[in-house]
Amino acid sequence: MLSTLKPCPPAVDAITSYDEAHFTVYLRLLDAEAAGVAWQTAAHVILSLDVEAEPETARQVWSAHLFRAEWMTRQGYRYLLKAGA
Repeated sequence: MLSTLKPCPPAVDAITSYDEAHFTVYLRLLDAEAAGVAWQTAAHVILSLDVEAEPETARQVWSAHLFRAEWMTRQGYRYLLKAGA
């Protein structure tokens, strides 16, 4: 597992240091989702989770991070724009 990966990313309406550290992870998850990659493959390859040993935990972690990545595309980017202004 990624050394800084948490079971759930932050669930706040702001970009956090956790988000900043995981922008690449979020982008890779979005790319995998758009390409139709199975969640198990994305969880294993991108998040370094042991899908076979802990399938439910892996799915929850993958889902939570994909949800946060999607939030970044819908709302979070606005915080980046404000910070750059």
